[in-house]
Amino acid sequence: METPSEENQDQREDKRGCFECCIKCLGGVPYASLVATILCFSGVALFCGCGHVALTGTVTILETHFSKVTTDHAMLTDVIQLMQYVIYGIASFFFLYGIILLAEGFYTTSAVKELHSEFKTTICGRCISGMFVFLTYILGVAWLGVFGFSAVPVFLFYNMWSTCATMKTTMANLTNIDTICVDVRQYGIIPWNATPGKACGSTLGDICNTSEFYLSYHLYIVACAGAGATVIALIHFLMILSANWAYLKDASQMHAYQDIKMKEERELQDITSRSKECLNSYT
Repeated sequence: METPSEENQDQREDKRGCFECCIKCLGGVPYASLVATILCFSGVALFCGCGHVALTGTVTILETHFSKVTTDHAMLTDVIQLMQYVIYGIASFFFLYGIILLAEGFYTTSAVKELHSEFKTTICGRCISGMFVFLTYILGVAWLGVFGFSAVPVFLFYNMWSTCATMKTTMANLTNIDTICVDVRQYGIIPWNATPGKACGSTLGDICNTSEFYLSYHLYIVACAGAGATVIALIHFLMILSANWAYLKDASQMHAYQDIKMKEERELQDITSRSKECLNSYT
């Protein structure tokens, strides 16, 4: 029967074993890939969610104040609906792609090699890592374009907002505010034959005071920031994947070197044992 001191010692050993196991498991987490995945998910979520709602608000503003004839902005409405469907696809794709990159980070981190002594690389594994590097590079370049494109509506809404702010200044009181206008037709959003196509004076001020304008303007800013965060996340992923690919290449060369070294040691042992047998036979 165990004494209380022996039981306490066993409990301390169990706690120490659990603590060491937890430390080893935490050491196997690819924190760089984890941070990049969280940043990527956050950026894509902000871009897709805010962009979807902002596009809907933009259509409402155009239909209400700038293009009251449906046929004038029918093509723009179709394009915006197509962009909203593309947003659904982007969100789904990057949710899956982020999980795949995080899993790839788990299996190529150096901590995994310490946890699994029989960790070996294959040509297929190195090719998959190289494919991820290439695909992430292409996606990073594409998201740079998305980031630039998402800044366009921010610029347009900022121009409208600054024009509304100009009408509230003291200089605007000296002139007729009806001469201060915003014509969205010059941006190519709607055709030149759209009516009214522009807003002036108090009408423009009423547009800037609507909840649709205020919400869409700030959502476009957040969506642009989300696109920028996604670009940073993809650059982070690209650095991680490049480092992992180099690690896999070095690991494969190390394993090849160890295999050759083991073969040479076996051959040397065989030669040594044969020479001893020959000496024993002569004696």
